[in-house]
Amino acid sequence: MNMKVNIAGVEWKNPVTVASGTFGSGAEFADYVDLNRLGAVTTKGVANVPWTGNPTPRVAETYGGMMNAVGLQNPGIDVFCERDIPFLRKYDTKIIVNVCGRSEEDYCEVVERLSGEDVDMLEINISCPNVKEGGIAFGQNPKAAEEITKAVKKYAKQPVIMKLSPNVTSIAEMAKAVEAGGADAVSLINTITGMKIDINRKTFVLANRTGGVSGPAIHPVAVRMVYEAANAVKVPVIGMGGIMTAEDAIEMILAGASAVSVGTANFHNPSVTMEIVDGIREYMEQQGFASVADMVGIVK
Repeated sequence: MNMKVNIAGVEWKNPVTVASGTFGSGAEFADYVDLNRLGAVTTKGVANVPWTGNPTPRVAETYGGMMNAVGLQNPGIDVFCERDIPFLRKYDTKIIVNVCGRSEEDYCEVVERLSGEDVDMLEINISCPNVKEGGIAFGQNPKAAEEITKAVKKYAKQPVIMKLSPNVTSIAEMAKAVEAGGADAVSLINTITGMKIDINRKTFVLANRTGGVSGPAIHPVAVRMVYEAANAVKVPVIGMGGIMTAEDAIEMILAGASAVSVGTANFHNPSVTMEIVDGIREYMEQQGFASVADMVGIVK
């Protein structure tokens, strides 16, 4: 039985990675998770300069999940290259670096810097607010998404995964746009924009007013969008959004995801990724699947 998956020419030992921003760069989870058993580790978003993120409070629990407006706080590419890449290289797993930016130049600077580093894939977070366009995310306009993909691809030495925002009219259209721009793979969904109000304090729970909703409450939406994207493009799809169990992960694969990414569940159960890897293997044995590829997108 073959657990390996090939994502844009990069072979992972199994189809499980972690969602950016939920796992740091692996160090804080190393006591709970054998990083050698993950198909890949996806890092927290990295920018060209350190970002302080949004004012606090910036995380809140919601029914069936959580909301965050951390604002992509990160120490910047220099610290990342000196500290995080050497740490991850000690493990037998693929390294996917999540890249964020406020302008095309920001993204390209980070991607160019990573072209000489020992990392396997880049995941481009296009849910960042595009300052030049007055704060609308790159990922909410198909033309802008295609253009940022083209720009990044000029500098990238590693395969490029474009991470899609669900806050759009048509996820299939967005997936096609980044594929046209040269994306090697797509990952989805990023968080859904939400809001929570404290009725006793009569104010917003998050300082930012709105935040990204994640967790099991959004899972059915994510499965639908993964299905739509996978049926719109030829590049591999990495599915995420409220995956809490192996069953949730398998559902994504049957819908068309070639790999899955586990996010919010890591906060609730730090060793959940190991359980999901084992659960997928058990399901394959029970159902007689010889490889993960045999399962991908079989529900039409």
